Amino acid sequence: MDANRLDRIGLVVHPRRELGLALATVREWAEREGAELVQVDAPGQEQQIAPRGEVAGCDVLVALGGDGTALAALRVAAPAGVPVLGVACGSLGALTAVTAEDFADALTRVAHDAWTQRRLPALAIEREGEAMTAINDLVLVRAGAGQVLAEVAVDGERFIRFAGDGLVVGTPLGSTAYTLAAGGPMLAPGASGMVMTPLAPHGGVCPPLVAGPGSRLEIRFDPGNGGARIELDGQVHDELEPRSPTTLGIGLEEGTAVLVSLGEEEPLIAGLRRRRIILDSPRVLARDDREGGAGAPPEPAQRTR
Repeated sequence: MDANRLDRIGLVVHPRRELGLALATVREWAEREGAELVQVDAPGQEQQIAPRGEVAGCDVLVALGGDGTALAALRVAAPAGVPVLGVACGSLGALTAVTAEDFADALTRVAHDAWTQRRLPALAIEREGEAMTAINDLVLVRAGAGQVLAEVAVDGERFIRFAGDGLVVGTPLGSTAYTLAAGGPMLAPGASGMVMTPLAPHGGVCPPLVAGPGSRLEIRFDPGNGGARIELDGQVHDELEPRSPTTLGIGLEEGTAVLVSLGEEEPLIAGLRRRRIILDSPRVLARDDREGGAGAPPEPAQRTR
């Protein structure tokens, strides 16, 4: 890319969300600045809004939609080393840097190199000679009736064997997604490592596990009589036939994907609280109501969206 210029902008778009303002903005900006627009192949590309193009030739990949769209763009962009700018066409999430209203200014700042890299780690997964990557999470989950079986080892030491619906292994980013919904631990900003959360384990004592960034997990997984699925970042990667055990090795690979940061993003925990993914105890809220809010600590400052 020439200094202070975007020659080719790749687009990944939400399949159904209204994108009128964001699309008008990027088309007008590209025409004015002489940039080419292409649409990059990614899961869920039901809206055709630009000519098809390869991600490798793009200076930046723009994700128009929400966190799911940004995640799909990151998966496509990471192997080519292309940064992703997430644009929220709706409410802001963890991966979107700007709203559609601020999109034009964001493009200009990226073109003038007035942005910083937010490098995201990924799970590096090996399975019977196949290499896979997950920026958010790996899910092994039953596909039919009957439980699956899993044996999890950490750095060569057995951790747990259990029967249940499956398990989730998440990155720090993924720890606030399916992992959190399944009752697993959330890694605070700045923390690194992997989290493994069982899904509906049947009996025993099977706590969620936090492994360090240099650790390696080994999972021996038996899909049982009903079969199972391997899902990467919310997309089905493979179907496992009944009674066909497999083994996966998992490590954390730092700096796999690059997200554009403009320095104005909402803090992660504040965003989770704003979207009510994290909620205070009703008992504490009732006490605040009784005391007229006097006992409640102030919420962290948040940008108005």
